[in-house]
Amino acid sequence: MFFEVYRILYFLGVTVGLWLLFRKAGRSPWLALIPVYRVVVWIKLCGKSWRWYLYFLIPAVNVFAFLLLVVETAKMFQRYNFWEQTFAVVFPWIYLPVVGGNARLEYVDSSKRVPHKVGQLRDWVDSIVFALVAAVIIRGHIFELYNIPSSSMEKSLLVGDNLLVSKAAYGPRAAMTPLSLPLVHNVLPFSQGQTESYLKWIQLPYHRYAGWSTVKRFDAVVFNYPDGDTVCTAWQSNRSYHDLVREEGREAVLNATTMNVNGVLVPNKIRVRPVDKRENFIKRCIGLPGETLEIRDQQVYINGQPIENPQHLQFQYAVLFRPDVPSNPHHTLSQAGVSEEDFANAVAQQRFEGIPHFIVPLSPAVARELAKHYEVDTVQPLVFPADSGSTDLFPHNGRYGWSVDNFGPVHIPAKGEVLELNKDNICFYERLIRDFEGNTLEVKGESIVINGKEARTYKVKMDYYWMMGDNRHNSADSRFWGYVPENHIVGKAARVLWSKDKDSGKWRWNRFLKDASAMD
Repeated sequence: MFFEVYRILYFLGVTVGLWLLFRKAGRSPWLALIPVYRVVVWIKLCGKSWRWYLYFLIPAVNVFAFLLLVVETAKMFQRYNFWEQTFAVVFPWIYLPVVGGNARLEYVDSSKRVPHKVGQLRDWVDSIVFALVAAVIIRGHIFELYNIPSSSMEKSLLVGDNLLVSKAAYGPRAAMTPLSLPLVHNVLPFSQGQTESYLKWIQLPYHRYAGWSTVKRFDAVVFNYPDGDTVCTAWQSNRSYHDLVREEGREAVLNATTMNVNGVLVPNKIRVRPVDKRENFIKRCIGLPGETLEIRDQQVYINGQPIENPQHLQFQYAVLFRPDVPSNPHHTLSQAGVSEEDFANAVAQQRFEGIPHFIVPLSPAVARELAKHYEVDTVQPLVFPADSGSTDLFPHNGRYGWSVDNFGPVHIPAKGEVLELNKDNICFYERLIRDFEGNTLEVKGESIVINGKEARTYKVKMDYYWMMGDNRHNSADSRFWGYVPENHIVGKAARVLWSKDKDSGKWRWNRFLKDASAMD
């Protein structure tokens, strides 16, 4: 409701402002009611050339053009104060009616306006403020650049890929935490992840404006990490706070002022983060609201039917080289596309466990080609059976004991769906009901108590999704932390703008402008 009212006020404010402006400038005020043409009239009154018509047709550029016209409108009334122009850029829906309706201010045609010169410092400050406001609007509502930091989507998306993420595709999500340092996600630079970049004094409700699409199966989706509502700053998103609590106990985690991170003691604080300030993850959408998902021997089934697998889907394989033939495992595996990081991990595991083979991620097609090499003895796929009693995977209940390769079935809730609740299935929905949808929940014996009342059903408020990485044995995804709520969705990975190989330092020219959600 808040955002609908704001959108109406914004539209009305700009319309009323243009109505008053046109009247002062001697133009028919009703022209402000005509879409598109009112922009043409506004451009002419500001003394701008015909090229500005084209700027308004270009996504993202039109944001800059609109804000620049607001500043030019202030100049038409000979208003040059820095703070006033800054207010005009930030709140145009308020400024335009105020300046247009002020009887003491007169419109001055651009041809008669006396040039107003500002100092070089003021000119720089004006440019920085303007660019900052426009960048925040574009980054929050149109698109954002995203760098692939890990190998969880390889070989579909590679470490070193730089993506264009469309915020408009699924509809831009309004900021929930408005008091935030611009262009910084959740921690201040140079603070080693210890200082938050936002204030939680104001928290706005979830709202998503209309987009041109919805989340579809196989889309590469950027979303806020669902398990990142509480974090240990020593680990950030590298290890879930909830996993640490399950392993070490809540009190031990809460009281730890330092944590051992890969052999180094790192200062630790517990942070509770709002939805839009949780870490950004990218995975492929595999399950949609209302569906039932199951994994049998690495094959995903939706509603009982096998689904298509991405061409570059990877699993771990045990590669054994022939002892009687000279070989260079590093070179052979590198030629097969195994990264330096994956090879180093395989060597470390080989030494630690005393195994003769190298365990590395490969696609089935690459594994078949690798097995043909003369120096290679065997390439054996690893399939993890269900692990009875394990609580590592969602829903973290020992009675299921699923594995990453044999998982489910699990139902994915849809908005408006009424869930039947009991003590056996509440582990699937407890976090959904309590943490994602803001209710209190207690399990008392056979009874489930929601918001102080015993409940046998629950009506879901949001759609939920199931996300998985294409590098199936090296991906922290929904198999570990469950559903992704719709209010966590950031945008759709649209294009790989550029890509640089981390190992060789070379540009991957064949990946430039590649469809980031492609299955091949």
